Amino acid sequence: MLATHAPPLGIRRQLSAASILRISLDPLIAVGSLLAVAAWFSQPLEGSYFILGLIIFSLTFPGPIYGAGSLAALARDVLLNWLVVILILLFFGYASGYLSLFPPGMVLVWCVTVPVLVFLTHAAMPFLLPKVIALEGLHRAAVIAGGNDLGAKLALQLQSAPLLGIQLAGVFDDRGADRRAQLEGVPTLGKLGAIGDYVKVNRVDLIYITLPMASQPRILNLLSQLRDTTASIYFVPDIFMFDLIQARVDAINGIPVVAVCETPFFGLSGLVKTISDYALAALALVALSPLMLSIAIAVKRGSPGPVLFRQRRYGLDGREIVIYKFRTMTVLEDGDTVRQATQDDERITPIGRLLRRTSLDELPQFINVLQGRMSVVGPRPHAVAHNEMYRKLIDGYMVRHKVKPGVTGWAQVNGLRGETDTVDKMERRIQYDLAYLRNWSLRLDLVIIVKTILVLLGDKKAY
Repeated sequence: MLATHAPPLGIRRQLSAASILRISLDPLIAVGSLLAVAAWFSQPLEGSYFILGLIIFSLTFPGPIYGAGSLAALARDVLLNWLVVILILLFFGYASGYLSLFPPGMVLVWCVTVPVLVFLTHAAMPFLLPKVIALEGLHRAAVIAGGNDLGAKLALQLQSAPLLGIQLAGVFDDRGADRRAQLEGVPTLGKLGAIGDYVKVNRVDLIYITLPMASQPRILNLLSQLRDTTASIYFVPDIFMFDLIQARVDAINGIPVVAVCETPFFGLSGLVKTISDYALAALALVALSPLMLSIAIAVKRGSPGPVLFRQRRYGLDGREIVIYKFRTMTVLEDGDTVRQATQDDERITPIGRLLRRTSLDELPQFINVLQGRMSVVGPRPHAVAHNEMYRKLIDGYMVRHKVKPGVTGWAQVNGLRGETDTVDKMERRIQYDLAYLRNWSLRLDLVIIVKTILVLLGDKKAY
């Protein structure tokens, strides 16, 4: 669902030379292109260009690791990521007056050149980088101890990520062929007892142990065999077979603990998210205040009732909050049973139909962001009645409340706006919400904001 991928199990903290190159490509291309275009326009490379280059590098590093999709998908992701960076630079450059230091023609050429070079580089990388790695002898040999489902999943991850430079030699397992997981193209090298001798005779750099945690005696025996080898050994707990949210390994006074479900907004990330929320919400309210005033007048004159509709929703950690919307209906439902709006719903007012189709009815929720109840980007809040119904029907439904609800979200910019009249539709929405939690970054928030604007210009699903 997202352009960025998490590294396979057991190698999250071990960045290969190829990975470092991939996350550095976009910043290097952006800064290098700036200096090259400036030289082409005969601009003296003074301090202003180096300051701008530093800002660009900080906005683009680390660069995204694009998925192995089609060229069209790659072009879309590159353009979207670059559009976010350009909008930030243009906004702050105009606001500070810094933009006037650079010739408009040069800025335009640079803005067009960067995404073209990024696209061409990433399109060629799957063909060129494996050859470079092979020439430099950077491949590391690996074996897996445990031919179970987890071992098969890890093997698939390693095979599908050749740029990691890890070459899987095979698997060791004590079970017969009829009980082992199907590992296509991966040979079985022998039983677990033979792994020590194999490692001593053959060059093996990495050993991944995927045995279940219940097999403690076998694991201890295996570790004993491998004491006099030079291979790096990783234990892959079988809890990684579950659907994890922001999984990480931590320690409490030296005792290792594994987080299996955690908020992405922990420590510095939480501070970054909070600051960006308050800044974006304040900016939006100032910029949109004339529009919001006009909408308030239209709602008040259009039908009897209050301008704002207050509704109870679930917020962070499942705590009940009150959110604001411009009233779009003749009713103010907020009880134990709430009927979702449908197409041609007779309860929707004429001005309300326009507000719902354009999502302008959600604008007062920027006030909720300043109150600390919501985020600009996050899973959209559902009515309390809907939460109580769907939490019993969809596994992991309440995990979305590990973060504050958002004015817009990853599900909404992927076509999942409007009525969720079936459990299947709600399940798809929840899948996108959980994907957002797993992959959060400030860059992703900015991408969602830009996509929200583009979606609202042509979306027909909200009513």
